[in-house]
Amino acid sequence: MPGGRYAVVSCHVERPLDDEVWELFAALQARPPGGFRIAALMRPPDTAAGEDEILWLGRARAAAENGPLGLHTHWTAPDHARPTGSDPAARVREHAAWLAARGFELSLFCGGGWYMDAAVAETLAELRFTDCTATAFRPRYLPEGAPRLEAREPCYVQLPSGRSLLEVPTTHSIGMLARGLLAPYRGQIVHAYFHDTDLLDAKRRTALSLGLTFLGMKRWQTDLEQVQRGLRPAKTMSFANSGP
Repeated sequence: MPGGRYAVVSCHVERPLDDEVWELFAALQARPPGGFRIAALMRPPDTAAGEDEILWLGRARAAAENGPLGLHTHWTAPDHARPTGSDPAARVREHAAWLAARGFELSLFCGGGWYMDAAVAETLAELRFTDCTATAFRPRYLPEGAPRLEAREPCYVQLPSGRSLLEVPTTHSIGMLARGLLAPYRGQIVHAYFHDTDLLDAKRRTALSLGLTFLGMKRWQTDLEQVQRGLRPAKTMSFANSGP
């Protein structure tokens, strides 16, 4: 993808079994503003909490028909994204194995709560995922020093093992998209994201629609799968230098 200026869009699908939330997301993905194929980065069902695996599988397959499908891991609980203990890397491996056993060959990932550590990154590289957990901005709710990745443009992250992880950072929230109406979008790839629950709020839903429409006028529309296949970043950064 040399020389072009592109944009991609992803949704953190955190409540895929909530009928109202799902209907709003499915309608948006089917007819997306700006013409984007919206990637559904979906949280797997927590069957221990009673979530319906069969319903989840049907909705995941439906989402895959309208855009790229990826994994969005919540480390603690459906409503608690960042880890509070246990082994985050093992959680990723568990989710990847669960999905593979059900016929999903996913290779896109974004960590819940923007969490990332070296062991998780190593696991993603081993499993040949492309990561979208790095952000070009600091999420305001994260405390100083919270484990995360920061990157402003696509790159390879060099890991302690010697492996490299392809990173396509998330660059724009809904609010940042709106502010882009008054300022130029920077970088080769704009990666806008939203949460499925944002769609419950009429104002945020309208802001997202307007922002994506404008973004589609300013950048070539592509999607995360095409970026994953065609992007070969010139920049490499060490994982040790990519934290908070």
